[in-house]
This record gives sequence, C-alpha cells and structure tokens, in this order.
Amino acid sequence: MRLVFAGTPQLAADTLQLLLDSGRHQVVAVLTRPDAAKGRSSQLIPSPVAALAAERGIEVLKPVRPSDPALTQRLAELAVDCVPVVAYGGLIPGALLTAVPKGWVNLHFSLLPRWRGAAPVQRAILAGDELSGVTIFELVAELDAGPVLATAPYSFGPDETAGEALAGLTALGGQLLLETLDAREAGTAVARPQPEEGVTSAPKLTPAEARLDWQRPADELARVVRANNPSPIAWTTLNGERFRVLRATAAPGQAEPGAVEAERKSVRVGTGQGLLELVEVQPAGKRVLAAADWARGLRQAVRFE
Repeated sequence: MRLVFAGTPQLAADTLQLLLDSGRHQVVAVLTRPDAAKGRSSQLIPSPVAALAAERGIEVLKPVRPSDPALTQRLAELAVDCVPVVAYGGLIPGALLTAVPKGWVNLHFSLLPRWRGAAPVQRAILAGDELSGVTIFELVAELDAGPVLATAPYSFGPDETAGEALAGLTALGGQLLLETLDAREAGTAVARPQPEEGVTSAPKLTPAEARLDWQRPADELARVVRANNPSPIAWTTLNGERFRVLRATAAPGQAEPGAVEAERKSVRVGTGQGLLELVEVQPAGKRVLAAADWARGLRQAVRFE
C-alpha cells in the first residue's frame, strides 16, 4: 500500500523506521507537527519523524492545522491508500478521515477502552496496573474510540519506568501495526467496536501531579516516580529548592513522613506507610546521581517538605 505516516515524537520515528526497513509498504510522505522552538535560543527544530523522513528523502507534510484544505488535496495527489498514526499530537477532522480509501489506522499504547488519551502508559503505571498492551484501531472523530483491529498484551516490570515501558510497547506495537497493515491490504482485517464499559481517561501528567506527597503510602509514591520518568519527573522540595527523584522503590519500615534516613549504601524516606528508597536523584542545580552518592555529602539530618 501507499502510506502517509502520521507521527511526531521519537517513539513514532522508531515505528516509522520499522515500516521503512520492512519494505512491505511504500511510505510516500509523513505528516507531523510543525517545527518546535527548543532551548534558550528558541531555534525551530523539526520533529524526530520529520528528521528521519528528511534523511530518507521522504516528503514531509507539517500543516499548522490538519483541517488545512491543502493537506486533503495533497493526500489525493499522492494517491494514499492508508495512513498509519503513532502519536501525531493533533485531532484529525472527520472530513479528512474519509479522504483515504483504507482509512487512518492508529497505534495506541493501552488495551482500549482503558486509558484513552495522551498518557496511557503513565496513567496505567500511576493506577497500579500490572498488565497493559497495545491496540490498533480505526481512527474516528471521538478520541481513541474507534473500532479495534488488533491488540497485544504487555506486562509492566516491577520497577519499570514509563519511558522504559514505552520503548517495549513501541517495539511490540510496531510489529502489530505491520501485521495489521498487511491484513488491511489483503482485506482480511476485522474491526470490532470497543466495549462501552471500562472506559478511562489518560490526560497528560502535570508537574503538580508529579510532586511527592510524603503522607501517601510508599508504594503509591514509587508509582508516581515511575510514571513521571522521563517527564515531567517526580519532585519534592529540600530547603525550599526543587529536588527531583528519577528512580525509587517501596521498602519496609517506618519513619516520619519526609524524614531522610541515609546509610552508606541506601537512602530511605519516611512516608504515610512504609519507606521510599531513593535510587537516582537530582538536587537543584546539580547533575543526576545515585541517591547514596548524594547522601554522602550530607552534614546533618534532612527532611523533604
């Protein structure tokens, strides 16, 4: 099939790479978000998908709005059969969805209808889900509500971060997307409506949600840390400054919430129930380092706020 691949971040670029390397379908263009300002200089940088497409000599479409009539016209000129979508980052208008013969096929990182939205992996970890997966579904106007074409399960590791899980889910989902596109071309793909029960929402995590509340149980705080890595990163305050926690795990014991118990090889913090053992941290203005290395520089007892 002739494809236009729609996606923006690195995980979408990884999926695009898999499609290109397979050689099973022809990617005639990519659809991605406009270049974004990065760093202090606010230099406009192309998305990872745009950068990969440019390297491979593939046309890049980056309309400010997908409703731009020029996009519909260009898809027609390219004689596109199907549009696979991976984290594009914008709503596709209904008129555009019907402009492609075999439709828009979306890869989503949860077992729908659970966790519809922008942050399904993060929300699943935060909620304590042990099982997740990927879903390939037909894109419709309603958010992540289209008929399901294929699914595959994925089990979270006990200390797996959202970033690590997304890497595993991307590899799993890329293979499933390839198989689904093959079935779509052959006319053997079967779409089934999503159940009406079990719908949950997965909005993007906010920095406020990433703050560690030491009155909560340690196992919940460990999930906050995992869910917010790599972004926006869990944090607390120490002496009025932000202190980031990149990795941590729940441990037995008890201490006053926020009180730090530092030993030679471990750093544990009291919570509402149990202890949170810090593994990797970033003090304000410092680099990321092992929690034990940070604690060796302490000259007195400290307490997180």
